[in-house]
Amino acid sequence: MLSLPWEDIDTVLLDMDGTLLDLHFDNYFWLTHLPARYAESHGVELDEATRLLQAHIKAHEGTLKWYCLTHWSESLDLDIRALKEEVKDKIQIRPFVGEFLQRLQKLNKKLVLITNAHPQSLDLKLEVTRIDQWLDMVISSHQFQYPKEEQEFWRQLQVQEPFDPERTLFIDDTERILESARTFGIRHLVGIHQPDSQITRPNITRFPAIDHFDEIFPAINTTEADDT
Repeated sequence: MLSLPWEDIDTVLLDMDGTLLDLHFDNYFWLTHLPARYAESHGVELDEATRLLQAHIKAHEGTLKWYCLTHWSESLDLDIRALKEEVKDKIQIRPFVGEFLQRLQKLNKKLVLITNAHPQSLDLKLEVTRIDQWLDMVISSHQFQYPKEEQEFWRQLQVQEPFDPERTLFIDDTERILESARTFGIRHLVGIHQPDSQITRPNITRFPAIDHFDEIFPAINTTEADDT
């Protein structure tokens, strides 16, 4: 269990892939499904397709292009959004997400999803999971033209959705993004140990982290607990 000072937190910023949603969908798509469809479409061996894609992905890691479906569709001459539709059954909410968000709603916390996911991918995942029903705002970093790794993202976020960094909690599964949030001054930071349900190794070493959201459920009274 991880104890959080909920009385000192007004705003909760939440990542999507690997935090609210199982990262297995994304890993499966980029590491298995896309290479297979690329090999089929371009008439190359699967090993060669995998090598080419991994080199291309690595070259753009952490940049806005890395997250941009339009970029990948044009670069690979494939309809990435349509290919994601083919395996959308793998899009899953992580354990206790609904219960966690509903509890925070009852405590009147401001809930904002901030994701580097491209709007096309974001729309698909919201369509499948409907997690936005528990959120006050959903923001893709593509709106600002900067990923969460960049300080300009946080500056623009604070202009659009004002928040006090000292009274804000941010939960994400990527350490470089948590570091970016810490540099901006966000006080409460939590990582996710196992963003992909099929991979058991710890994902976070430099920040407090949880396996599932039931470890940080805020206390609510009995009546509210029964309703939830």
